[in-house]
Amino acid sequence: MNFLKQTLFTIALCFILQYFLPWWTLALGAFVGGYVFGNSGWVSFFSGLLAVGLLWFSMAFFIDMQTQSILTEKVARIFPTKTPALLFLLTAIIGGLPAGFAALTGSLLKSPR
Repeated sequence: MNFLKQTLFTIALCFILQYFLPWWTLALGAFVGGYVFGNSGWVSFFSGLLAVGLLWFSMAFFIDMQTQSILTEKVARIFPTKTPALLFLLTAIIGGLPAGFAALTGSLLKSPR
């Protein structure tokens, strides 16, 4: 249950931060989520990874639907896969990894020595 709370908190905080600030603030939001909830290392890592991965995947999909896939198809042709769906997955992984490591850092900072 704490995993779900941390994930939803991280999604909400990162969405708000990235609406007004640069993309790298996702690490700050995931760090705060990891620190506040203080789950174990793996749980915090996967919570941050899943939260920002879902956030970036859904935002990329939403923007793609608004623009009728014009830019997405052109960028997808650059990559060897040539499919927009894998481009969304790559976007989610690229955003999720720094968030996962930031959430891990936050949880380890809070854990007692």
